[in-house]
Amino acid sequence: MENILWLLFFIAAATQFLYLTLVFGRVAFVYKFVDKGEDEKKPEGVSVIIAARNEREHLEKLIPELFRQDYPVFEVVVVNDRSTDDTEGLLRELSAHFPLLRPVNIRYTPDHVTAKKYALTLGIKVSKHDVLLLTDADCKPVSTKWVRLMSAPVRNANKIFALGHGSYLNQPGILNKMIQFETMLTALYCFSFGLWRAPFMGIGRNLCYRKDFFMEQKAFKNLWHIEGGDDDLFVNRHANKKNTAVVIHPESITVSIPKTSFRDYLVQKNRHFHAGKYYKPKDKLKLGVYSFSHLVFWGTALIVLVNSRSWEPITLVIGLILSRAFLQYAVMKGARKKLEGAGKVLWTMFFDLMYMIYFWIVGTKGYLSKTVRWK
Repeated sequence: MENILWLLFFIAAATQFLYLTLVFGRVAFVYKFVDKGEDEKKPEGVSVIIAARNEREHLEKLIPELFRQDYPVFEVVVVNDRSTDDTEGLLRELSAHFPLLRPVNIRYTPDHVTAKKYALTLGIKVSKHDVLLLTDADCKPVSTKWVRLMSAPVRNANKIFALGHGSYLNQPGILNKMIQFETMLTALYCFSFGLWRAPFMGIGRNLCYRKDFFMEQKAFKNLWHIEGGDDDLFVNRHANKKNTAVVIHPESITVSIPKTSFRDYLVQKNRHFHAGKYYKPKDKLKLGVYSFSHLVFWGTALIVLVNSRSWEPITLVIGLILSRAFLQYAVMKGARKKLEGAGKVLWTMFFDLMYMIYFWIVGTKGYLSKTVRWK
């Protein structure tokens, strides 16, 4: 039994080190941004699409920011999904100041579809341009180059999808630190496999793709019944090594307002984990191998530490735990610097252990849930 325990520990440790170095290390240590330049003589138009419900306060700040973008041809389509906070009045007022703002007001949602997918579909249908850039109402681009950088692979490199990073505002508190840790881990999955030409997920608050392709695929066909997944599941179904690019640049990201209560955060994550059960089997494996080896690594390490009566095994296990912790810190720091321009990722080992517990409890619940909600 003891030999099996050690075998499991070493296999799990090896798997973790391989992921951290070969997979996640692609973003942290290898990738270098190269500005290839672009021909701006005939710039292709971009439609920024936002689906919002009761987001008046956020839209009031976001829309003026969007129209400061340094890009010559773009519009902003805001789909107001049955809001009760006078979002419609705000959009009407802002339209007088920003002629390229196009409000779409939804009065009802058909029973057989989910609200956000329906809202996005309507917004996409009325958009003028073929290049679509999606974000959320509570997001904000960090620079005036956001539209240009995020749409560049689609406009200039014949890509269907461009996957961007969506970070969260830094705030005090342990919940925010947990959100920061999980967001960076999600980014590592998204961009690492994207760079390895095996993309399988996207983030709806910073995602670009072609309208023609969306319409050819009949919008969210076979996804209408799933709450959420308008971003990662759409990408999961259709992205491949030839049609997808990742955008890694600190000026291409959006920053969102994070949840401030554990209850709201768990509702959000329940929706995300629920969507994950519809990934392709091979993509579930990409997540599952890391997550399961993560669990086995910590589980077997703790069992050995509790039951060992000599210093040799304790020293070996602690040595591997610390080695992995230092490597993970270096990966997280390097990736965050590439993606966000900042590299502070303190207490990674603490939140790594916290995340493992959270993932297997909340993730299992979300995976098994039959119903989730958007708002």
